[in-house]
Amino acid sequence: MESHGRASYLVGFVLAVILTAIPFALVANHALSPSSTMLVIAATAVLQILVHLRFFLHVSFATTPRENLVAIAFTAILIFIMLGGSFWLMFDLARRMAV
Repeated sequence: MESHGRASYLVGFVLAVILTAIPFALVANHALSPSSTMLVIAATAVLQILVHLRFFLHVSFATTPRENLVAIAFTAILIFIMLGGSFWLMFDLARRMAV
């Protein structure tokens, strides 16, 4: 399945839509508890990342060149820094605004 034709993009699109619809439906219908819903959202987000890497960015995990691995690691580090900094700021502001 190394071809980058329409079929590959269509499979990726369908998977992306399904992985988007699952958390949306769970939140809209209040089907699970809030903590279980958050776990499902996190799991589908990770799967969504893998679908995008495979079907749209054409990163094959079996024969990934070193450059792709370095780019993915760098992206993961940047995301970690951005999320960590955002949480740090939010918790600090919440602490400062507490009466």
